[in-house]
Amino acid sequence: MNKKIAIILAGLVIVIGGIFGIMKMTSSNSESTTIKSGTFTVGLEGTYAPFSYHDDKGKLTGFEVEIARALAKKMDMKVNFVQSKWDSLIAGLNSKRYDAVINNIGITDERKENYRMSTAYLYPRAALIKRTGDTSLNSLSDIKGKTMAQSVTSNYGKKAKAEGANIKAVAGIIEAMNLVTTNRADGSLNDMGAFENWKQSNPDADVEAVDISKEMGSTPDGVLMNKDSKKLQSKVNKAMQELRDDGTLTKLSKKYFNKDLTKE
Repeated sequence: MNKKIAIILAGLVIVIGGIFGIMKMTSSNSESTTIKSGTFTVGLEGTYAPFSYHDDKGKLTGFEVEIARALAKKMDMKVNFVQSKWDSLIAGLNSKRYDAVINNIGITDERKENYRMSTAYLYPRAALIKRTGDTSLNSLSDIKGKTMAQSVTSNYGKKAKAEGANIKAVAGIIEAMNLVTTNRADGSLNDMGAFENWKQSNPDADVEAVDISKEMGSTPDGVLMNKDSKKLQSKVNKAMQELRDDGTLTKLSKKYFNKDLTKE
C-alpha cells in the first residue's frame, strides 16, 4: 500500500511540475516584447530613398534603416528588416510579420487610436511636385481638381484627397514621378527630402518642387507598433530618447538631408 501511494505521489509531482513548467513558459512568452526574442523585426519599403533603399552594392541603407539599427543596438537586440510595398506595410504589421514599421509614418490621432507610436524622430518638409514651369500649381489650394499621383493610404495621399484632387494611385515616389514626367498626372505631394534624392538620380527630369510645409503643417514621423505592444513602445521610446540625447538623430538627419529635421 505504501509503495502504491509513493508511486501515485511521484506521478502527481511530475504532473504538477509539468503544469508549472508550461505556466512559466507561457508567462515568458507573454512577456516577450518582440515576435522573435532578442530580435527587432522592422517593416519598410526599401525603395524610398533617402529613407530606405539599396546602395550601389545592393546593401539596404538609408536614414530610417540606420535609425532602426541604432534603436535595436540601444535595446540590446538584433535587427531584421522585412521589405514590403507601402500599401501593404500596415497590413503586415497587423498580421505580425514584423514588430514595427519605420517608413516615414506620420504620427496622427487616427493612427494613435488603433496603434502605438513612438515619440517623433523626424519633422519632414512637405513638397508639391510639378512639371517645371507649371504656373497653375503654386500652393496646396491649387491641387483642387488636379490629378495627383499618390499612395492613397499615406498622409500625403489623404491630404491631396481632402483638398479635392483627383487621385491616381501609385505604389511610391518612383511611380508618381513617372506619371508626372509623362503627363499622366499633374503633380504629387510628397516629402521634400525624398524628392531631392530622386532628383539627384534624375537630374534631367523636367520637374520641380514647391515647399508647402507651412501650408500643410508638419506631421512628425514615428515608429508604428501594434496596440498590444505596450512594453515594446516603452523600450523604443527610451532608446529613441537616448539617440536624441547622444546626438545620433541629429547626425543621421544631417547625413541624409543636409540639415537637422529632428526638432520641431
